[in-house]
Amino acid sequence: MKGALFSLLGGLCITMQGIFNARMSDEIGGWHTTSIVHLVAFSISFLIYMKVRDKKGKSFKSVPFLYLIGGTFGVVVVFSELTAIHMIGPASAIAILLVAQIGTAFVIESKGLFGEKKVPVTFQQGLGITMMLLGVILFQL
Repeated sequence: MKGALFSLLGGLCITMQGIFNARMSDEIGGWHTTSIVHLVAFSISFLIYMKVRDKKGKSFKSVPFLYLIGGTFGVVVVFSELTAIHMIGPASAIAILLVAQIGTAFVIESKGLFGEKKVPVTFQQGLGITMMLLGVILFQL
């Protein structure tokens, strides 16, 4: 239940962030917005880290380099999403983003990539992904 609540919170925040960022980029541009968004996010994360200090900082040495650069995806996410919202509107941009996100997660799980537990693909999952894709296409018409 807790995981579902965090997922709902994340979905709400991704949508709100995209809209807020698109509006900010109207005034200052996409790359300036992306930079400010990440500077603010870093500042908040650093303040929380300084408060929590869970004593796991030394564990960085055991994390593969590929995973340490995962935050760079955030730059692509913010810029792509705010640009998409400008071009096709929030509802369409978020719908396509969600299908891309679920499709990518589906491939990662089904192949067991990046240390994820390999989950066999079921007919229902394939049908669900197909229906979502068709739903986004219908939404665009």
